[in-house]
Amino acid sequence: MNQALEGLLDLLDLEQIEEDIFRGVSRPSIVPRVFGGQVAAQALVAAGRTVPDDRPAHSLHAYFLRAGDPGAPIVYTVDRIRDGRSFTTRRVVAVQHGHPIFHLSASFQTYEEGLEHQTGIPDAPDPETLPTAAEMLPRHLPAHVAERLVEARAAVDLRYADVPPWGTVGQPREPRSQVWFRANGKLADDSLLHVCLATYVSDMTLLDSVLLAHGRGGWAVGDVVGASLDHAMWFHRPFRADEWLLYDQESPSSSGGRGLGQARIWTQDGRLAVTVIQEGVVRVPR
Repeated sequence: MNQALEGLLDLLDLEQIEEDIFRGVSRPSIVPRVFGGQVAAQALVAAGRTVPDDRPAHSLHAYFLRAGDPGAPIVYTVDRIRDGRSFTTRRVVAVQHGHPIFHLSASFQTYEEGLEHQTGIPDAPDPETLPTAAEMLPRHLPAHVAERLVEARAAVDLRYADVPPWGTVGQPREPRSQVWFRANGKLADDSLLHVCLATYVSDMTLLDSVLLAHGRGGWAVGDVVGASLDHAMWFHRPFRADEWLLYDQESPSSSGGRGLGQARIWTQDGRLAVTVIQEGVVRVPR
């Protein structure tokens, strides 16, 4: 396990300061605010800490309300909305400087047998044949920007199946992108940890497909400004975040200064593990 992944796992290991109240810290980001995937993952950790281990998360719905301050702790307060025979519901509010910055609702379910079907996994290159971030990013970005981006993502081995948005600035493309990802090290056999790590990664590239449709390079090159607005995930089947996962993303629409991304996450052997939808602010600087 590399040092960056150890640091991320430390971030997800929240301090409990009172019953149903937890405190987390942040890590440096390439933008002057807390990375949205971190807040979402920490909030899901807080919710999961109040739920029996035999009830894994099956969905979350969240809103990003304010930019987080990376220099201040974040307090997560959990409301135990419902404890049913099959389902458990939790609501989490993340607070900084006396104001809510993030709101999450999550649902957990006991395992049960049921009807089973899924769509097929899309075609994608073998992740082992793709360049690592450290190999690929310097080809398309200034050295100092590439170095910061590689450092920010060092806990995860994330590999683009095609050229990322900042590699084709000015060339509109089909609004679809694929990345393979896995944790940069072995993780414990804790289903909540694997779900939370996938939640963390899910906010890294989901709006890339919006940028591709307009030939924009994104936050890394500064030709758009933006932020996540809301985020939803459905966890369909168990998976391990330390094994290769295919993140297949597309954007069906952008309008009104907002862009929508939708995606599916697949295990390498073709099981549909997660569905993700996010809307974000995507504005052209004036």
